[in-house]
Amino acid sequence: MLRISETVKHLIIVNVLFFIATSLYGDVMYQWFSLWFPKNENFAIWQVLTHMFMHGGLAHIGFNMFALWMFGTPVEQRLGMKKFLFIYLSAGLGAVLFQLGYYYFSYVPIFSELLNSGLTESQIVQMLTTNKASMNLSSMQLDMLKEAFPIYNASMVGASGCIMGILAAFGMMNPNAELMLIFLPIPIKAKYFIPGIILLDVISAITGQSFFSPSNTAYMAHVGGAVVGFIIMWYWKKNQFNDKRWN
Repeated sequence: MLRISETVKHLIIVNVLFFIATSLYGDVMYQWFSLWFPKNENFAIWQVLTHMFMHGGLAHIGFNMFALWMFGTPVEQRLGMKKFLFIYLSAGLGAVLFQLGYYYFSYVPIFSELLNSGLTESQIVQMLTTNKASMNLSSMQLDMLKEAFPIYNASMVGASGCIMGILAAFGMMNPNAELMLIFLPIPIKAKYFIPGIILLDVISAITGQSFFSPSNTAYMAHVGGAVVGFIIMWYWKKNQFNDKRWN
């Protein structure tokens, strides 16, 4: 059995403690520590970090912590604690950047159209907050509000972005390692498996069609975490003969 590395062990402990607190104080924990869309009144800057330790259920944390142990341990053993933690947290921030960027890309044009339709900013925010139309609206305005509502009220939890960065690092260090999906037990080399997972996440983000994840998954967060993990490992590998080498 693969022996757990120290940093991975402590990350799992922190995640479990957050999960226990969430089980006891659910709504308060989600309100304070999930990552909310920045336009939402629940947003706070510390959520950029704390959301990485929050999870939406037992299956969610169980799968993420299993993946952290499985892939994080060999990556930490190869890179050491500091570089491992740097990739882990950087990938989590990359997940935030990609997911919020994707939200803004969708939200800003809708909000501008609503303003151009004659609504004020305060009216729009009130209706997006309460999910109630406070006046007579055209069908076009209602459709735009329905489209903006899930973005404005979106919250993100989970270590998936961090773990995707670790998975990308694992794949670059072990390109010929054979991996399998739970629902598709066919061994696939990491150099094909990981890009395939990222491609499926991009397709899911664009189409809304889920393949192996719940429909409320923050797909672009997965992509962001993997991209950041890849870039960091690529940079270290490129400079492997100087002080930035990865081992």
